[in-house]
Amino acid sequence: MAHELGESDWGDWLPTAIADADPDGVAVWYLGCNGFVLKGSDGTTLFIDPYCGLGDPPRTVRMIPVPFDPEDVEDADAILATHEHSDHVHGPTQAPILAGTGANYYAPDASMAVVERVDWTDDWGVVADQLVTVSEDETFEVGEFTIHVVPVNDPDADHPVGYVIEHEAGTVFHGGDTRHADSFTDIADRFDIDLGVLAFGSAGRLLDKQTREPKRTQWYADENGVIRAANDLELDRLLPSHWDVWKGLTADPTVLHNHARSFEYPQELEVVEIGDRVDL
Repeated sequence: MAHELGESDWGDWLPTAIADADPDGVAVWYLGCNGFVLKGSDGTTLFIDPYCGLGDPPRTVRMIPVPFDPEDVEDADAILATHEHSDHVHGPTQAPILAGTGANYYAPDASMAVVERVDWTDDWGVVADQLVTVSEDETFEVGEFTIHVVPVNDPDADHPVGYVIEHEAGTVFHGGDTRHADSFTDIADRFDIDLGVLAFGSAGRLLDKQTREPKRTQWYADENGVIRAANDLELDRLLPSHWDVWKGLTADPTVLHNHARSFEYPQELEVVEIGDRVDL
């Protein structure tokens, strides 16, 4: 079965560390792939695109550990989905978190269509009121966070969105799998972004979904594209994501130092591995 839930050999230390954390501002944990957890000083906990699936071998092969069992997550106030792809909307990962915590699920319409088709309410006991469809230029509150839905550019998705997440300690941007977008200069005018997450990867030869023949594939921005996006967004700190997960599309985020050197932004490159924490 494609994108089946993986078994974690990390135990419950990561969700326990998140639950026990008492950040002064906002703590941010990287879950690998494009998944993140944000926890504020008052305890509000947001998940963004968590994914504990194994991919669809041999087409997509997961290269990193599964960091937790979704049923071990006891504290969550919301899950945000950026777009409908299986490593961003994943029932076996996300629905048990919703059912176990009562968190709300915020997602654009194409993502919500996946939720409805797979029927998270019947299969996992998610309550329909937990499912909230969002679109660009909406703003909503989750505990101590103010969340803005913003337009992005993912040419492989039906309806992608990004999120600008404001807190008194700072502002985080998560662009999903976006590449450079014309909207980024406007976003920079509206928000002072302290930490920005941008997907980064190489091009490789993956099996075509229909023909199963090898095909040149590029799903994420390359080095120059990531730095162009970071510069237009005027990011203080750039955190590259997604470079670690798929065999054939992995990349080395440390090379971004060279590509960023002559630009004003990002002012700092934040290279992290799965399970790492950074703070605002």
